[in-house]
Amino acid sequence: MFDFARMRDELADHYDLAPDPALASKMSDIYETMDRVVNPVDWARHAPYVAAINKLKNEKNAVILAHNYMTPEIYHGVSDFFGDSLQLAIEATKAEEDIIVQCGVHFMAETSKILNPAKTVLIPDVEAGCSLAESITAEGIAEMRAKYPGAPVVSYVNTTAEVKAASDICCTSSNAAAIVRALPDKTIIMTPDQYLAQNVANEVPEKNVVWWEGSCIVHEQYTAQDIRDFREWHPTTRIITHPECPPDVVAESDFSGSTSGIITYVRDEMPEHAMLVTECSMASNIADELPEVDFVGPCNMCPYMKKITLEKILWSLHAGEQEVQVDPEVAKKARLAVERMIDMSRELGI
Repeated sequence: MFDFARMRDELADHYDLAPDPALASKMSDIYETMDRVVNPVDWARHAPYVAAINKLKNEKNAVILAHNYMTPEIYHGVSDFFGDSLQLAIEATKAEEDIIVQCGVHFMAETSKILNPAKTVLIPDVEAGCSLAESITAEGIAEMRAKYPGAPVVSYVNTTAEVKAASDICCTSSNAAAIVRALPDKTIIMTPDQYLAQNVANEVPEKNVVWWEGSCIVHEQYTAQDIRDFREWHPTTRIITHPECPPDVVAESDFSGSTSGIITYVRDEMPEHAMLVTECSMASNIADELPEVDFVGPCNMCPYMKKITLEKILWSLHAGEQEVQVDPEVAKKARLAVERMIDMSRELGI
């Protein structure tokens, strides 16, 4: 269990973390990137942590990689690179710093360690798991291979190192369809997200895509009726979904794409009203950049992503705790699957 009392006592001994309106004012350039979604009182509370983290990561030669689902004070305040799983995997291969702090869920930190075995990889909360990653095991991969002999296994990066090691190639939501299309085999096994696989099957009908029945607790909650009801209530809204949503939800949308694809679409299209059918922080993180867009409608929050906080990031950097380790033999096999994904994505121009 995370020892909050020890963490807070030691941080208080080393840093002045009391809310500081004067410091917040001095850091107005950072605040401008999030002032539509973070009020001034909260910014005065966040600013001491942001200042301490940014100072400490320079002192310790650390880089912070943040997923698009991080809260705005992390996404804009302390991250050096942010993006979807593919973008973060690519940035991890470029990291020159001694320490990588992964602001996301555990499988993302594992991926960074797999790609950088000699570096120290920290995750601010080791309990930041993923329902999707936990839905599949290496034994599940073996079960699918026995059921479909000879078919290659394409596993979502939202998986453990052991599952990646048992797979032929990884994919993300941004490159899944292109990778499946490019593989020479007729039958393709996709794990563990059944809805991503079904959406890929609809997009690549020339392939026989079969899947493991896992799903994301954030995206599986949306229904097609929810989308129809919202469109009837607010017909001018552009509805944008993530491909981890069920296919009938995707079919009701105006656009479906990965987190980076969603951001690009909104930037390019600049709709007057937009509903992002995905995790709540997505709209928050691009709201200040796109003031012309009114982000409306419901969203679902990922409880695992929200385990990562400024306080835990500072503690992780300060104490060097929550280091991620991967068995070297597992990492070697998993690295092949991840590198194949990155190499194929570059070849395909994704």
